[in-house]
Formats: sequence, C-alpha cells, structure tokens
Amino acid sequence: MKAIRRFTVRPVLPEPLRPLSDLARNLRWSWHAETRDLFQSVDPERWAASGGDPVRLLGSVPPARLADLAGDRRFLRRLAAVAGDLNDYMTGDRWYQAQPDELPAAIAYFSPEFGITAALPQYSGGLGILAGDHLKAASDLGVPLIGVGLLYRHGYFRQTLSRDGWQQEHYPVLDPHELPVVLLEEPDGTPAQVALALPGGRQLHARIWLAQVGRVPLLMLDSDVEENDLGERGVTDRLYGGGSEHRLLQEMLLGIGGVRAVRTYCRLTGHPEPEVFHTNEGHAGFLGLERIAELCARGLDFDSALEAVRAGTVFTTHTPVPAGIDRFDRELVARHFGPDAELPRIDVDRILRLGMETYPGGEPNLFNMAVMGLRLAQRANGVSLLHGNVSREMFAGLWPGFDADEVPITSVTNGVHAPTWVAPEVFRLGARQIGVHRAEDALTVGGSDRWDAVADIPDQEIWELRRLLREQLVTEVRERLRASWRQRGAGTAELGWIDGVLHPDVLTIGFARRVPSYKRLTLMLRDRDRLMDLLLHPERPIQIVVAGKAHPADDGGKRLVQELVRFTDDPRVRHRIVFLPDYGMGMAQKLYPGCDIWLNNPLRPLEACGTSGMKAALNGCLNLSVLDGWWDEWFQSDFGWAIPTADGVGTDPDHRDDIEAAALYDLLEQRVTPRFYERGGQSGLPDRWIEMVRQTLSLLGPKVLAGRMVREYVERLYTPAALAHRSMDPDAARELAEWKGRVRAAWPGVTVDHVETSAAAALAELGTTLGLRVRVGLGDLGPDDVEVQVVSGRVDEEDRIADAAAVPLKPVGSPEQDGRWVYEGPLSLDRTGPFGYTVRILPAHRLLASSAELGLVAGPSEELVEAAGLLMR
Repeated sequence: MKAIRRFTVRPVLPEPLRPLSDLARNLRWSWHAETRDLFQSVDPERWAASGGDPVRLLGSVPPARLADLAGDRRFLRRLAAVAGDLNDYMTGDRWYQAQPDELPAAIAYFSPEFGITAALPQYSGGLGILAGDHLKAASDLGVPLIGVGLLYRHGYFRQTLSRDGWQQEHYPVLDPHELPVVLLEEPDGTPAQVALALPGGRQLHARIWLAQVGRVPLLMLDSDVEENDLGERGVTDRLYGGGSEHRLLQEMLLGIGGVRAVRTYCRLTGHPEPEVFHTNEGHAGFLGLERIAELCARGLDFDSALEAVRAGTVFTTHTPVPAGIDRFDRELVARHFGPDAELPRIDVDRILRLGMETYPGGEPNLFNMAVMGLRLAQRANGVSLLHGNVSREMFAGLWPGFDADEVPITSVTNGVHAPTWVAPEVFRLGARQIGVHRAEDALTVGGSDRWDAVADIPDQEIWELRRLLREQLVTEVRERLRASWRQRGAGTAELGWIDGVLHPDVLTIGFARRVPSYKRLTLMLRDRDRLMDLLLHPERPIQIVVAGKAHPADDGGKRLVQELVRFTDDPRVRHRIVFLPDYGMGMAQKLYPGCDIWLNNPLRPLEACGTSGMKAALNGCLNLSVLDGWWDEWFQSDFGWAIPTADGVGTDPDHRDDIEAAALYDLLEQRVTPRFYERGGQSGLPDRWIEMVRQTLSLLGPKVLAGRMVREYVERLYTPAALAHRSMDPDAARELAEWKGRVRAAWPGVTVDHVETSAAAALAELGTTLGLRVRVGLGDLGPDDVEVQVVSGRVDEEDRIADAAAVPLKPVGSPEQDGRWVYEGPLSLDRTGPFGYTVRILPAHRLLASSAELGLVAGPSEELVEAAGLLMR
C-alpha cells in the first residue's frame, strides 16, 4: 500500500543533547573530522546506514539511545567541546578580519549548483564542486560571502547501468525537510518568499531555504510551493533539465530572484548588504538586470545604473568552448521581459542588447548568457592561466581592435578545499609532523610556497600510508561493484569473482569525471591489446578504476560509457579494470586518496581547469595528464608526467586520438610502471616513486588550495570591485555614462595623422632612445578624454608586435589651427633583433577598470604606416 500523505517526523532531543541539532544543521561537519566522529559515536551502524548524514542519523536513533547519551558524562564532555569549537569558529577573527579595512562588507556569490556534501545533492560536476569549495574556503578564511543558488527537488540524476551497460537515470524526490536546510522565515513565522512576473499576468513564487556552510549562508530558491501552478512548481525540479524556456525561467529565478532573496535575507538577519556580486558562469547573469532595475527605481537612468552595477560585479567563465554557453532565442527572452512580464520599467531592447551576439562570427538572433555576463561585469576571469588565454581569444569580438592578450579577462586558477578532500589518514600523518593546528592552517589559509615539513616524513611511513589507502579503495570498489551488478540483474551466485577484483599492491590508476566527448573517456581503449598487456603484465600490472556520468540528453556520451563498461565486463580483465556507476562526492572522497595515478586526457585546450587531479595530488597521488587546465600551468617532471599532444596533426580527430593514446601507452610501459615497481637499495621500497609523492605534497599541495584561490579573488577582484562600487555613487555613475556616450559618438573623428621619429636609419643600437612626435585628431574630444600611446616590442615576419610594452605620450601646448594635437615622448629600443612600434589612441577616464573597456581604439592608417616606415629592423 502507498501512503496518501507523507510527513517528516523529527526527534525531540533531550535538553543535554540540544547542541547536536545545531551541529547537524551547520554543514561544517562535512569537513570537520571531530564533529563527524562525534555523530558516528551516537550510533555507528545507523551513521553508516545514513551515509554519514547527521540529520538522517538523528531522525533514526531510538529514544532509548538518546536517553542513554543524555546521561553519558563522557559523551556530553565531547559534545560540549565540539559545540564550543564550532562557536569559536563562527565568531572568532580569521584571515579576512586581519586584512585592511577597505575589503568588501559582503560578497554575494551566485552559482547554478553547489557541491557541499553528498547529503545535499545539488550538484552535477566540477562547476558545483568548485562552488562548494569556494564557499567552504571563504568560511575558513572569514570572508563574508552569501551563496545563492536553486534547490532542485530531484537534484541531478542517480546513475545505474542496464545489463548491457547502458546508462540509466533515476530522479529521487528530495524532501527539504529531510535535508540539512531550514526555511527562511519572516518575523511572524511565515515563509519568506520572492516572486517573478511571468507573461500573461502569472507569477512565479519561490521560498528560500538556508543551508549554513560554516560561517557562510547559502540561500536556495525553491519554486515547489502551493502558490504556483503545476508548470511553475516544476521550474526548480531538476538541475540542467528541461527545454529552453524551462532553463530560461531557472536562470531568471537564480539571477533576479536570487538578488531579491539576498535583499530579504539581509533585511531579516541584519547581514551587511553585498558590495560585490560574483557571477559563477553565465547562468546567473540576470542578477545584473535586477540590480539595474533597483537603481532605476531610485531615480537613475538605465545607462548610469549600468555603470554602477558593472563596477561591483565579477564574472567568472568556466567554459572553453562556445557550445558550453547557454544561448536563448531572442524572441523567447523578449517575451519574458517588459510591460507584461518581468522588469516592466526597463526597455526590452536595452535588455536584449546586453546579450545579443552583435560581433563578427556571432549569431545576431541569439541571446548569449556569457556575453551578457561580460557586458554587466567590470571584472572577469577564467579559471587557469591557459583558460584565461582561451577565454580572451573566444570573447575577443566584444573588444574589437585589441589583440587577444589585451582583452580584459584575467585568470584565477581554481583550487580545492583540502579539509573536504584530504583523507583523514593523510591529515594525521601531517599533524604528527607539525601539530594539528599548524596542519589545519596549512590546508585552509595556505600562503606558503612549499610544505617543507613533508621532507622529514620517513619513506616507510609514506609507503605504508599509500598502501593503506589503496587497500581501503579495493574494499570500497568491491562493495560498489557488487551493488552495481545486483542492480544490473546478477544473482549472488554469479558474483564470486568480485572478491578477486583489484589488489592492494598493484599500481592503481583513477579516471573519474563527467563524460562529454572532449574528456575522452575511451581514449585508453584505442589499442585494446596494448591495454590488456598493461593490465595483465606478469611483473608490472596496472589496475584502473573509472567512473563518470553522461548528461541524460547526450546519447554520444552514453555510448562511450557503454563501450567502456563492455570492456570492463570481459572476464579476462574484469579483475583489473572496473567502472563504478553514480559518481558523486561520496565516491570521490574514497577514490582520490586510493589511487597512485590520476589520469586526465582531454582534448587540449578544452579543459578549463580540471580540479579532480588537484584533489588526488593532495593525497599523494601523482598526475598523468595532457598539458591542459591547471596541469599546463604547474606541471613539473618532479611530481608527474605530461601526455604529449598532437596539436599540429591536421584536424583529423581519429588520427589525433591514435597518436595521443600511443603516447599514453608508451608513458605507462616505459616510465610509470617501472618506477612504481622498482625497489631500491636496502630499504626494499620504491625510493624514486616515494620521492615523487613527497614532491607532489610539498610543491603542489600549497598551490592547489581553495584558500589560495579565494585569497586571490579577495585581493585581485573583490577588493578592487568594492572600491569601484564605493566610488560609483549616483553622480559618478551619471558622469561615467555621459562620458561614455560622448566618447562613442565622437570616436569616428579620432585619428592618428602623422608620426615621426628622430631615427634616420633602419638600424639602431640597443639602449638607444628615440624622440617620437605624433599629430592626432581628437574631433570633439580633448586630451583629458584619451591616452595616446606608443606600443613597441619584437616583431614577427608579418610585423605583428609580440610582448608589447605601451608608454603614454604627452600633449604639447595647445591644439593647432586645424584642431590637431601634437604629442611627444621617448621610445626606448630595449630589445635586440627585429623591433617595431606603432601609435594608438584609447579612451581614458579615472573610473575605467581597463583602457579596453569600451572596445574603442584608433591607430594609424595603412597609408600612414607605409609612409612612415613604422617597422624598424
């Protein structure tokens, strides 16, 4: 029989145990070992059955057990100590509180998904896990962040396999009352709500759920409320589900509704209003429109409000390919804004112009969320050095006339939250070396270039730790594999072979990630005979653990999963290579520490960052990866291997895959496996392998921390954005908007008319300084509106300037009779070889974050270049 109604019945904790409720509702338990140990001691069996979720645990413990604990003085002492530690963590000064006073009072961080813990399944992959790690690191550092997302009633899908290896999706219903979240309420006890106007006079209502991530509140909007019709109730049903309109409504709710949720939360709690809004990918880009509407309601015009909003906005792009960006039909977007829908006081054309691809190569009828994000943010970044370069190339059309390296998109390389991802055994080894508090600081605050204390850990201890972690992974894999085969329809009698799957002394390779085609899940299968030889080698075998989900709508990705699963089902190799379904945080926390090698073989440069290898590295796992994302930036042969890429081999993807797969097999056969299995000297240990583990921990460890990443965001992006926000009062915003309008109108009249130097010959000596004299036309502008620059550097065969250096020139006297201005300045010949220079004019204003901000530049005509001989050799 099925119940006609469902309730969540919460336990009534005895008074002495009341602090357990506070501990369960603050997600710091997900990365704080002492809190988890305390909950485990409540009831070890039920803790395991609950999947390590304190809320579920407390809902299942019998009253008799709670009564026993309420009288257990030893347990109550532990409870008091852990509760006191959480109070100190929540209220004490941390890194942020020791910084200068100019820091932002608060930052709002918007993301479509957040991976905090498996107990709050609101994530699909790397973007969400990164967002969760960002919140946790901000909490550890004391950064006053407010997270904003959606509460998906089905989360992302759960993955199983059919008997023939085809991915199957399941969408369990999540009851918020059974999750570690609470409803945000008005003073009278009613649920706080936000609402969006929809076409046809309808409304989309949403409640606000609050998850406390350490010191950071995470607000999640939920449209499954009685005030909504059935269609609107389903807006927050699934992460990345539904068609275009469904996705548009999700992103409007996230951006516009999210700002309204932040305002509500600050009103109800007294939390400082954010000075900076951080958009994690384009999904939340509509937040800028809501903030413009707020300012327009206070009397600012659209253009001035746009400048005020841009000043305090940071946009982070995570995609290296245009196909990864949400784009909507212009008419669909237009229907959801304007007099009969949302933001009725803003002209729909102004909204559309922010997202339209009005640049060469763009689709003029598509509304691009990343383009809107960039136009609404004064500061933008990619997520690794290489991805910063890729992003500048990809979005260069928004800044015509500028070289890609001048496009104002910087990079902050991602990091991972070490307390979440470092195995307890690894942490204890470090704590024995330097003490618990120093070890905690090293993993959270970071700041050092290297962890020198790792050098003092004996080889024997490192090797014993690595074997222990491998052994734990073997046990975990067998349990998960057995469960998977039962789901696929196998009986217990068929599964005896699983007891022999993997071995704790065999070199173990991990590969786990989402399964889009560019990540090349099946590259390892290109030459199956060579792979089999590696798996079954009599002296130096390898074993491989693979996991990953294909998007539900991606049949190509599902075929890749099936191809791999069918290979792993082969009785000849199934004890050495396994595919584990339903990859998520719970599995990942066991997988990273237990592997010796983390494999990553995307098509370069399509991996924006790729943080899974960072999590593995923090546990002493070595990386074997294509030079893409973060590995391109930090690879050293001391602590890993780089898979050569066939970037120059035409465009035939099959040929490229063959070459790169062969390079992968060569590395495994000739360098990786021999090093793992060689035993040195009297110790009988793999000395050279252990040294690579030591170098991974000491040199990579401090770099890959989310604490380092968040500190970079604070110093390089949040603080400048807060200062710009404060300087952009209504008068300054109007001034900047009017100035931009005047400059854009006058720019066709800005010209470089004549250039001359004091050099007579095309040869000059290093260190020579030439005098430069330039005549320019400024039209209706004056010298205060522009900067005239000489740009110089080495040149290639096509006279393109590389490693350019720009030096401003100064105006001389008053304008000439024809209105032209003369500028002069020095040109230093500071490099040998082919050397060139040019002259350009850029808009200049004290409130610009970058001279490229307007996308306007004027340079000499081709005729002038030819006449002046601007190239020197």
